[in-house]
This record gives sequence, structure tokens and C-alpha cells, in this order.
Amino acid sequence: MKNRIYLDHAATTPLHADVLAAMLPYFREAGYNASSLHAEGRRSRAGLDQARDRVAAALGVARKEITFLAGGTEADNLAILGAARANHERGRHVVSTEIEHHAVLHACDALRDEGFEVTLLPVDERGLVDPAGFASALRSDTVLASVMFANNEIGVLQPIAQLAAMARERGVLFHTDAVQGVGLVRVYPRELGVDLLSLSAHKFYGPKGVGVLYAREGVVLEPLIHGGGQEFGRRSGTENVAGVVGFAAALERAVAEQPERAARIGALRDRLEAGLRDCVDDMRVNGSGAPRLPNNSNLSFAGVDSETMLMRMDLEGIAVSAGSACTSGALEPSHVIAGLNIDPRWRQGVIRFSLGETTTEEEIDRVLELVPRIAAELRGRALL
Repeated sequence: MKNRIYLDHAATTPLHADVLAAMLPYFREAGYNASSLHAEGRRSRAGLDQARDRVAAALGVARKEITFLAGGTEADNLAILGAARANHERGRHVVSTEIEHHAVLHACDALRDEGFEVTLLPVDERGLVDPAGFASALRSDTVLASVMFANNEIGVLQPIAQLAAMARERGVLFHTDAVQGVGLVRVYPRELGVDLLSLSAHKFYGPKGVGVLYAREGVVLEPLIHGGGQEFGRRSGTENVAGVVGFAAALERAVAEQPERAARIGALRDRLEAGLRDCVDDMRVNGSGAPRLPNNSNLSFAGVDSETMLMRMDLEGIAVSAGSACTSGALEPSHVIAGLNIDPRWRQGVIRFSLGETTTEEEIDRVLELVPRIAAELRGRALL
């Protein structure tokens, strides 16, 4: 594994050493049930409460607005299913987009099976939702709208504050999946004006299997998991104290370092794209022209098969993705790329480069050396 270049941070980030150090006591001497009343349990409860306070402070919200869950997928599911079911007497219509993460889209499918109507909005060739189209989709029976903060495949940032304000004027709850944004752009629920917001620790150098759902005070959710009533009754089950302590440590670090990290990574991403434009013909930057995450570069190489290119790059020591990690292995274009409604020649040779805090200039130079050669060989042309 020596000298490998990891450029798949949108899929997951490695656990940071400082985060692991914060978690270790809760695997060992403080690793007890936080619901127990004895001294050992109270010690774990103190860790849980402190983690909730730290997460709330980092996001600028109240502690009771934070629910700890088992990842971003559960956070999305609780937001979509929990809010729609709790408000079904007000209406049975939900609005989302065609390019959401499957955790949102499949939750919407489940609502359809329960008799809800779901409107999925298209995006333009850049990957952006039309605010006017969003406003037109809201109806008197719309109870919830969910629009992704930053797309996991193409990195496009939606105008969440504008859309949330439109929903609020109509009395519609608004959820955003912000899993990809933390540590790269500002993510503050109250600045955005959202009612519900999903996060996942492993996207910002925290542990896997730990997520948070921000739910604005007063928002009622029907729980998905029933049991002992933990997490203010929103999510039963013995709390993963080590995990939530890791979430808090990773979030504080990500928020504090965000401006500097975004500037450095964004410069490397721009260098990568500019270098490839100079060396590779018939290449498209998906999401170009729209606001994007600074670490995301989703590229289409005409005349190249995504999976073959990914495997060739892996053999050369470069870890990337052929789109989303959740859809890797699929031979068809992802629903996100298909949703851009671009020329079919741009839909097959899609590679997502996602940079991270450890990415170096030397690694980008190595990628710029290898990718043009690989693309040329796969196209059957010699690179002069």
C-alpha cells in the first residue's frame, strides 16, 4: 500500500488520530451504558452529554435539537419518513430532486408505498435546481421538501437558504442532506433556515456508523426505532458513546479548520482540472458553472469506460471512484449523471476525484502524469 494516492474522500475519510484518541477511553474505562444510574453509567452519560453540547455549539444550535444516529442514511430516513408520517394529517405530498442520495430517494419510495405523492424535480446541465420550479412544486398539501446541500457525486451546492425560505413561507418543512459539506464549506442550520439537516462523521475524519440529525425545536418526528426512548424519544437504543464522542471531536476540528482547508484543497482541485484540460481532449467537468465543493472534481472522459479506467488507475496506485461509492460496480450511468441530461458520450467515462486534507501537490502532479496516458491508451491512441 506504499505510495498510493487516495482521492476518494467523498466516499469516506480516514479516522484522524486525534479523534481516535478522544474515543479510546469510551471503549475502555468509560465504556459503559449511558442509561445506567450507577457511577460507571454516569461516567458514560457525562461523555454523551458533553458530546451533544459540543456538537450543538459547533453547529450553533440547541442541544435538544441534536439526535445521534447510526450514520447519514439513518439521519436521512428519520428526517424523510419521520417528518412525513408525523405530519400526514396536514398533507401527503413530498418534494425532492432527481439527484438526491439513495438514502433520500429510497425513503421517498417507501412513502409512495404508504400513499404519499412524491414530486422529484429535475436539475439543469450544471446540476442545479431551478428555484422557480421548486416554488411551483409546493402545494397546499405539501408537508416536506428535501434538497441535498452538496451532491455526493458532482459536488454541486444547491441554493439551500433560498429554497428553505420558500418552503417556510408556505409552511412546508425543509430537510437538507448536508453529509458532504462539513469541513469544506460553512454548514450552519440556522444560517440556512432549514428545519432538518443530516450529517455523518466519516465524511470529516470521524468514525463510521455515527450520524446526526438536526431537528429544529418544535419539529415532530415519528421514530423509526422503538425501545427505551433514548435520544429524547427520537431514536431508541443503547447509545454509541465512543462514536458520538468521536463525532464531536471530528466536527469541532472540521469547523475550526474549514476556511484554510477549503482554500488549500480548492487550489489543488483547480490545478488538477486545469492540468487535465491541457493534456486530455474530449473531457467534461460535470457541475462546471455551478458552485461546487472545493474538493470535488467529477470528470467525463469521452470514449472511455468508467470501470476500466478506475481499475487501471487503481493498478497505478490511485484510488478514485466511478461516481458514488454507493453505486460503484453499476454498468449504467448513475442517476446523478443521467439527471444532468447531457450528451450520451459524457455518461460512461465518469471518474470522481475527491481530494482531502492529506492530498499534496506531488500527488496531483503524479495524477496529471498518469491520467492522460491511461485515457489515451484506453482510447487506443498513443499519447505524443
